[in-house]
Amino acid sequence: MSRRRAHIAMVGIPAVSHVLPSLEVIRELVARGHRVTYANDPAVADRIEATGAEFVPYDSSLPVADNNWPDDAIGAMGLFLDDAVQVLPQLRAVYDDDPADLYLYDIGAYAARALAESQKRPLMQLSPAMVAWEGYEQDVAAHLWALPGADAYRAKFTGWLAGCGASTTDMDAFAGRPEHTLALIPRAMQPHGEDVDTDTVTFVGPCFAGRGAEQSWTRPADAERVLLVSLGSAYTNRPGFYRQCLAAYGDLPGWHVVLQVGRHTDRAALGAIPDNVEVHSWVPQFAILEQADAFVTHAGMGGSAEGLYTGVPMIAVPQGADQFMNADRLVELGVARRIDTADATAEALRTALSELVADPEVAGRSARLRAEARAEGGTPRAADLIEELLG
Repeated sequence: MSRRRAHIAMVGIPAVSHVLPSLEVIRELVARGHRVTYANDPAVADRIEATGAEFVPYDSSLPVADNNWPDDAIGAMGLFLDDAVQVLPQLRAVYDDDPADLYLYDIGAYAARALAESQKRPLMQLSPAMVAWEGYEQDVAAHLWALPGADAYRAKFTGWLAGCGASTTDMDAFAGRPEHTLALIPRAMQPHGEDVDTDTVTFVGPCFAGRGAEQSWTRPADAERVLLVSLGSAYTNRPGFYRQCLAAYGDLPGWHVVLQVGRHTDRAALGAIPDNVEVHSWVPQFAILEQADAFVTHAGMGGSAEGLYTGVPMIAVPQGADQFMNADRLVELGVARRIDTADATAEALRTALSELVADPEVAGRSARLRAEARAEGGTPRAADLIEELLG
């Protein structure tokens, strides 16, 4: 294992759900004495600079500010490709004169892999979501390539690879399985986990330890039980759903409710707020979950991982993307109930909560999965593996 001071570059995308999972790994690498630069859009500069890393700004074209993503999968994938095309020259302007000893990169940061390969430098992907497994191409990818616009997307990606300096010019190989990946999720959340190539992928679990004062929360002294309701960072403008939650859990005896509604929700649209409910645009989710008794979540991978890591039973109300698969996985694990948005009435939400917290088998499974997630190593193990690659 190398403990020499090295230049490690992280390249991310400005989606908060992609930034948060690896921040503690970055903080740990800085604490170990490495020079860490982190390239991303200025929209997330404050979060990155708080780790001690040197922020390297680039302008992203991804629609994370207004969450205006296309409804179709190929359209969304095309936005990531377009972003990579225009980000790569911005990265070259910095890193061609100051190359890193090792590049770390988010699953959406294609430009980082092209840069590292052109410089013949080692690279490692930090995945905040599920990874590919043996048979993924047949199980999932084949359906994507049958969608309208897929052929044009593949042709554009292949053409970019031919001229961007990357040594991997096959699109499927480039966007597929890297040689080195750290999966920052509990292995329990990985579909077909037994079919993942563990020679190239290491599950280190969620990396939470060491978060600062902004990740603290004080449980009210009179709260017998705590419920957190959060739809994450991308699908928050759901006033109708929040009203159902207020009807379900407002004034529920013994329960204190923390409701995160995001910055796009008009609080006036929620109506009267019961005395046992606190409403915020943003909350320190992990800090609350460490003290919570139940969690209503959109089942994004970050929220699902935090729920497992803290051993909190969940009500999964998926909103989009991989959340439907994640919700089903949580149900399979025996620690959650799934309620689709159209079915998320006050009665259904209240019944699901009552059943979850009263079931001793749910409590037992939650405790077991909590122990398994924490045993995967988290932040220290991730940093150790990065240093091994440096060596």
